[in-house]
Amino acid sequence: MDTNGFRKYLESKELKPITIDYYVRHVKIFFSKTKKEDIQVTKPDILKFLEYLKNARKIQNHTRYHYLIALNYYFTFLYENEKIVSNPCFLLKIRGINKKKLHKIYTPEELDQLFDNYYQIFVRGYDDSHHRHEAQKQYSILYRGRNALIVSILFNQGTATGEIETIEMDDFDLIKATIRIKGKYRRKERVLPLKATQIGLFMHYLQNIRPQLVEYQTTESNKLFLGLPAISYKTTDNEMKRNVFKPITEQIKSIDKNFVNFQQIRASVISFWIKTQGLRKAQHLAGHRCICSTEKYVTNNLDGLIDDINKLHPF
Repeated sequence: MDTNGFRKYLESKELKPITIDYYVRHVKIFFSKTKKEDIQVTKPDILKFLEYLKNARKIQNHTRYHYLIALNYYFTFLYENEKIVSNPCFLLKIRGINKKKLHKIYTPEELDQLFDNYYQIFVRGYDDSHHRHEAQKQYSILYRGRNALIVSILFNQGTATGEIETIEMDDFDLIKATIRIKGKYRRKERVLPLKATQIGLFMHYLQNIRPQLVEYQTTESNKLFLGLPAISYKTTDNEMKRNVFKPITEQIKSIDKNFVNFQQIRASVISFWIKTQGLRKAQHLAGHRCICSTEKYVTNNLDGLIDDINKLHPF
């Protein structure tokens, strides 16, 4: 087993160190049991090992699935380096794995309406009269102006919440109406188009909100989204996660009982891309490194089709 080469390969896929250790350990267990050179392994060897995990070690399907992922990575690594002519894990699947429960998938029209409702209630029409001090009211204005643009990107570009804080000032082009998402962990960098309705939000944030936030920063930052003033009573070490996404989630839940989290919004956007632009294009727009990550969202489109059939043909 080429442990060092495999580690470098996994690192090139930008996997987390703990995940890399996990996969390397799984592959080592396979070779300790199989007693074969890596170039000699065949598909029956993989199947025999999976049966061994199930029957002899009583390992559940979910864990066996992760063993198969690790082996698939390893033999893909060998294949791409032309050490083997085919991947013995190709087309192998673990049956009986419980799928994640799917929540409501929003249509683009529903997302637009949900964003409009959020903007009218919690940005433009927000009542900040309960704030006693002018400083708190000012913080509220900055907070709402910044978050409106963040929510717009989540709803329109289908980004993950962790990607929001990676966006920098040179990542968007308002002339070309594009934004670059650097990606994080398993997601790849991509350039996504902005909608015409987003340009106004960008201009307002860049001209009126961000310059005021800059004044409160103790160090220079090229990030698009800056934190709230350090003297704000809401500021914490994990401000972006705790003081941005958590309160926004609660606000949107108060508007729509079907809303669960922003992963649901990302799933809705990706499902629409699959439906209108195809699987491969959707993979690129979503930043998925592996097509299998995109294929998981195909079920959402099938469920939507079933709903349409039930509405049109209730019997």
